[in-house]
Amino acid sequence: MVSQFVKVKCEKCKNEQVIFEKAASQVHCLVCNEVLAIPTGGKSDIKAKILGGVK
Repeated sequence: MVSQFVKVKCEKCKNEQVIFEKAASQVHCLVCNEVLAIPTGGKSDIKAKILGGVK
């Protein structure tokens, strides 16, 4: 399966940003610094609301 970028919405500040679904390090919100994704060795554990894939 091909990895992709996904658009997510931060639950804390409602900021929308694009992240990689298989991130190698923690991904934080650019506005409030909330953790959006935690690496697991495969697909990341995404803590934010997923809005959809980005093409």
